[in-house]
Amino acid sequence: MEINKNRSLKNLNTFGVKANTKYFAEIHNLDDIHALLEWKMQNDLPALLLGGGSNLLFINDYQGLIAKVCLAGKEVIEADSKHTYISVAAGENWHEFVRWTIAEGYAGLENLSLIPGTVGAAPIQNIGAYGVELADHFYSLQAVNLENGDVLEFNKERCEFAYRESFFKAYGLDRLLITSVTFALPKKPQWKIDYAGVREVLEEKEPTAEIISDAIIALRQSKLPDPEIIGNAGSFFKNPVINPKQWQALKEDNPDLSGYKQTDGNMKISAAWLIDQCGWKGYRDDAAGVSEKHALVLVNHGKATGDELWALASEIIKSVEEKYGLILEPEPRIVV
Repeated sequence: MEINKNRSLKNLNTFGVKANTKYFAEIHNLDDIHALLEWKMQNDLPALLLGGGSNLLFINDYQGLIAKVCLAGKEVIEADSKHTYISVAAGENWHEFVRWTIAEGYAGLENLSLIPGTVGAAPIQNIGAYGVELADHFYSLQAVNLENGDVLEFNKERCEFAYRESFFKAYGLDRLLITSVTFALPKKPQWKIDYAGVREVLEEKEPTAEIISDAIIALRQSKLPDPEIIGNAGSFFKNPVINPKQWQALKEDNPDLSGYKQTDGNMKISAAWLIDQCGWKGYRDDAAGVSEKHALVLVNHGKATGDELWALASEIIKSVEEKYGLILEPEPRIVV
């Protein structure tokens, strides 16, 4: 494992904020993982695991080691009467993996097209979009405990998946290095297409994974700014989940508010609507701003610092709490 000093992180985070890390390394194989374990034992410094850099915000320079997970490879490992099981290394690009499954004739992940990041980071956030979450087609994963080198196997129950949450996000950040993820893709898919922009494309057409994926890609591109053009990390805030009593009170005061009933009876409501109603959509303070396309997306117009973007996010959180009594939670990891 080659360690570089004073590495710029500007091109390693999709916000494009300027920050440096004291030490930087890439993890390509088991030898690199063992070297990382040795480094951690020999140095009293923090180590941060980095995927695609699309779900974090650096507030300051990082005073430790950032290890970018670059593990590569994917293969079909098994099939039964209902599922095909595909194992994917953690460093593979998520969207490229989704499109590969479609090209190979598999379905299930098409609604998760164009989500940025890596395969290994996806279970941490339990990524989801358009009615599908990673947990819906997750089978298992392997991870290395960076405190003792143990190789661990996690089934779905052990991962404790919830809305944008998991065991890894709650307890395992930088402690467990996910090395591979195995998906169980259905041989008889159940299409999730009841969304504006998807329904229209599929009118009078027989659904396929490719057609749905293409529609999702077009829909996301129409709503979300491209981080290659303007720095962003996609949706910055989680949609609040509230109890039925809270929902009823909010709905009475805000008839235009839409909600989505959850399996536990609670209601998930649109954070974008709340932010828009507070007047933030399209807002800009120097280089830190809110996208004109989508109120959930904070953008870096060029030279915004992580501190400036977080200050803006904090103001948005404050205004929503004052107007609606709800506290928005950020989706990205805030690295201070």
